Amino acid sequence: MKIEKIWLTQTAVWIRTEDGREAYELFDDYPRLKDASVEQLNDYDYDEFGIHWETLDEDLSFEGFFDKQEPSPLYKLFMSHPELNVSALARRMGISQSLMAQYISGKKKASKARMDMILDTIHAVGQELVAV
Repeated sequence: MKIEKIWLTQTAVWIRTEDGREAYELFDDYPRLKDASVEQLNDYDYDEFGIHWETLDEDLSFEGFFDKQEPSPLYKLFMSHPELNVSALARRMGISQSLMAQYISGKKKASKARMDMILDTIHAVGQELVAV
């Protein structure tokens, strides 16, 4: 999918594809975006897969704009705990941030072993915090 244009309104981020389709995602559906300042929202980057707000640790895949589905368990986990840094967890596990974002968005299904690895990493971080 080729993206022709990305723009922000007060309530959403919009995209337009080269073939003229438009879609949006509401900021209210993403705690990190919902609570962000205008400056933070405007500080995004994108690649062929999606939009990235590095300072907010948020990623939206372009496919997700058009393919609405039931949120994955990982999506629910990370949305209910916005204090978890997805990028840092991905780096700690040695996987790419974009792959982790695809697991969270449900675009890719994590194997049982990968899911266990993600949850084990989150538990390890929790144990380290408890030890402080």
